[in-house]
Formats: sequence, C-alpha cells, structure tokens
Amino acid sequence: MKVCKVSEMRCMDRYAVEKLDIPEEILMENAGLASSFVLESEVGIKDKKFVVFCGIGNNGGDGFVVTRKIHSNGGMVKVYVLGDQEKFQGAAKTNLDIVSKLPIDIRRIASVNNEVRRDLLHCHGIVDAIFGTGLDREVTGLHREVIQFINASNKKVLSLDIPSGVNGDTGEVMGVAVKADSTVTYGLPKVGNMLYPGYGLCGRLYVTHLSFPPSLHNSDDIKVQINDFIVLPGRERDVYKGQMGEVLFIAGASSYFGAPYFSAFSFLKAGGGYVRLAAPASIAPFIAMKGSEIVFVPQKETRSGSLSLENKEKLLELSEKMDMVVIGPGVSLDTETQQLVRELVRAIKKPVLIDGDGISAIANELEMIRERKGETILTPHLGEMSRIAKKSVSDIHKQRVDILQLTAMSLHAIIVLKGAHSLIGYPDERVFINLSGNPGMATAGSGDVLTGTIAAMFGLGLSLEDAVRKGVFIHGFSADLAAADKGEDGITAQDILDYLPAAVKRDREASHEAFRGIYEGPRVV
Repeated sequence: MKVCKVSEMRCMDRYAVEKLDIPEEILMENAGLASSFVLESEVGIKDKKFVVFCGIGNNGGDGFVVTRKIHSNGGMVKVYVLGDQEKFQGAAKTNLDIVSKLPIDIRRIASVNNEVRRDLLHCHGIVDAIFGTGLDREVTGLHREVIQFINASNKKVLSLDIPSGVNGDTGEVMGVAVKADSTVTYGLPKVGNMLYPGYGLCGRLYVTHLSFPPSLHNSDDIKVQINDFIVLPGRERDVYKGQMGEVLFIAGASSYFGAPYFSAFSFLKAGGGYVRLAAPASIAPFIAMKGSEIVFVPQKETRSGSLSLENKEKLLELSEKMDMVVIGPGVSLDTETQQLVRELVRAIKKPVLIDGDGISAIANELEMIRERKGETILTPHLGEMSRIAKKSVSDIHKQRVDILQLTAMSLHAIIVLKGAHSLIGYPDERVFINLSGNPGMATAGSGDVLTGTIAAMFGLGLSLEDAVRKGVFIHGFSADLAAADKGEDGITAQDILDYLPAAVKRDREASHEAFRGIYEGPRVV
C-alpha cells in the first residue's frame, strides 16, 4: 500500500475535485461514512452516547458527517467546537449547516469545564476531529487542554485521519497528541500514520480511499509505501550449497567476537548456502566454537588485533568468487583497518553491504560509494545516518523519509535506516516502511543479524532490491516470533538468530492474506 506525504494528499484531493469532478462534499461524506462504519464496528452506535470534538478546519467537517451518522443510526451525540464557527468554509461549513438543522447539541468550547467533564464521564466514546494531518506547530492553550482531558478519560477514542497533535509528515508529537483506540485515515495513510511515535498513537489503523480511482492512490509518483509481501523463490530438491549464495564476510577484531559470528551465522540460519568469514586469525578459533559451519579465512592482524592492510589483495581475489561481500561488522576503528575498508570498497566489483564500523570508514569519503561499479547497500542506525547525511540526529528523526530519499539518490545506494519501522530507501527515491519487529530488538548484535539475513535473501535467489526488503522483514519477523515466546524484555541477538529458520518457514507457509492482516498496514474500509 502506498503512503503519502501531506502535500501529496492535497494534490490528490485537488485532482479529484478539479479533474474528476468529484465534489469536495462527496469526499468529506465518504470520509465520514467510513469513519462511522469503524465507530460502529469498534464501539457500536445505537443507544450509545458520544462526544465529538471538532476543530474549525476540514477535519472538523469530517466530524460533522460522523455526528450526523451517529444521530441517524440511533446514537446520542454532542458536539464541542474548538473555535469560531463563522470560520468554517466549503464542505465543512455545508456539513455544519446540515447538522445545525438536526436536534443535536452543538456548542463552542472555551475550557474543559464541569459540563464537558460530565459529558465525557457518561459517554461511550469520543470522536477526535480537532486537527488534521497538516499540523506543523506546537499544540497549546485550549487544544492542549482538551487533548489531555481526552487522554485522561479512559474512553474509546476514534481519531479522524490522524490523532490530533501528530505531525502528518513525520509522526512526531507536536507537544501533546491524542492517544486513539482506532484511526481512520483518508485517501492513503500518511507518513505520520506509519512512523513512530505517531503510529503508536493511532491504535487500530484503517484507511478509506474515498472516491479515488486506483490509478490515483496507486500512482508511481507516490514514492513511499509499506514493505509488502515478497514471495521467496522455491528451494529445489536437488539444490547444492553453492546455489544458495556464496558470501564473504569481512568482519571482527580482537575486541569484537560477536559481530562477525552473528552476521556470518545468520546468513546460514536464514537459508544461505556457503559463508566465508575473513576475520583476524587470533579470534577465528573462538568464533568457530559457536559457528563451526562457517568457513574461516584467517587474516593477518594489526598490533591492536584488527584486520591488517596486508590482507587487501587476497581479499580482493576472494571477493571475485563471491555473490556478495559484507564488510564492517566489528572491524573496529583502528586507523589501518579503516583504510583497508575504504580500499576494498573502492575496488570490489561485486555487490557490497557495508555495516557498523565499515560505515564509519566511508562516512567522510562518500565519493567512493558514488563511483562504485557494483551495487552498494548501507545499513546505518540514526547515529551512523547522521554521519552519512551530514545532518543532526534530531533533524533525521524529524525528516527521516526526505533525508533518506536525498541520500540514497545522491549516493546511488540502497540504504536501510534502522529503527522502529525501519525504512528502506532506493536511488530512485522509493522508500519502503517495514512493519515487522518490536522494541526487544534494541539490543547489541541485532544489526549484525540483519546483515546476514539480507545476504541470505540474495542467496536464496531474490534480486538485490527485493533481498534487502525481504531481509529487513524476515529479521523483524524473527524477533516478533522470539518476543511471542519469550516477551520483548531480554531478547538477544542470539534469540533473533535462533528464530530465523522458523521465520523463513512461517513466511513460506503464510498466504498473502494472512500476511496482510499483520504486516501490510491499515485495513481498507
């Protein structure tokens, strides 16, 4: 499913009105009808009491349509307007005028007084139609007071389009935001509906396409979408290990035993065929005690126990025989080793996945990434992305999609920006939002498991583009399976690695529809 920015949604609305001759009133009616359907399914309407809070924009107009449907379906409803009713325009004013002719109590609210408190105490549900997706300022004054009281009410809350107080383009909370039990977003989900913390405030998320034709809401011009289901290639009965991918991992140092192990062994656990690990000779025996299936290529070391520059030519020769090279997990920040990484990245012609300390090595010499003949994958967390994009962590957190698009395009690289709902960005500006995973993944070594999982998906026969998306999904899915059995607290990278076979098995067995119910985003109404 596509995910749009606020400006793109406005363009779709305008196109529908001006080019398709769909009146704004019909779009608002469709939004309200879908929302009332969700209210019926989530709370029930007949003989129940509701309080609707309406702002003075189109979101308030959507609230008036829902108000009318509550009334017509046998519910009792009271409306509080946050602002001057004379400021309503267009379809919102039309719907206010209609509701005003019905026996419905509509009041302008100046403060959360005893009457408001009493109404909320005795209602069955609240409809949040205060702000839409265009909010770009801190929520203060009366609006802040109302939102805080909604959150303290412990009543079922339906938010229209997005929980009020959430920025539609970033998902950030503008000071305070409604915590909804369910949200119906209009046209398409917005970026703010899908990224945290906004996603976590939406509750159960629905979408209505209004009256938009598929050619509009599935347009190739919309570059962001949910990381949907990719079918894994079948595993033939007569397959041999070389056919399931041969990958070289250049990883590890005297102080980093885990990173090379987790990255290389996860390749095997996720279905990859043949893995070689080029690690410092002194640590190879210790890693082999846990991962004896790994083929070791012991390397010369620096005085600090990291990979020596002397290994360059042999590593380049070996890389030519591989399908992919993973470089960086736990290689350390040793000056000589960092130089080795840079020279290898420049010279290796096969697809290269750069992670961890490898990203530190190339962060200040990004031209080498642009000039590479082979394809490049980068898997940074926010801090590493800050060094790549030359932006603050705060700026990236607020503009994740935009900065990822610009950086992937500039570097001609595939970039996985790791985090809650990891983002996968491509040089053509496409961005996929991944919905698998959980907070238990915030643990040392989790990112190393991701690198091996991506490499395994490539080994299984997916294109490099699809392998990255599938690898990110399977990595999160494995963590979800671990959390389901063990809980999120205390999940380790070893747990994620151990559940990889089950994740791939479940993925192969699951139908597309089963996947849709969990990981493909909002339910369409």
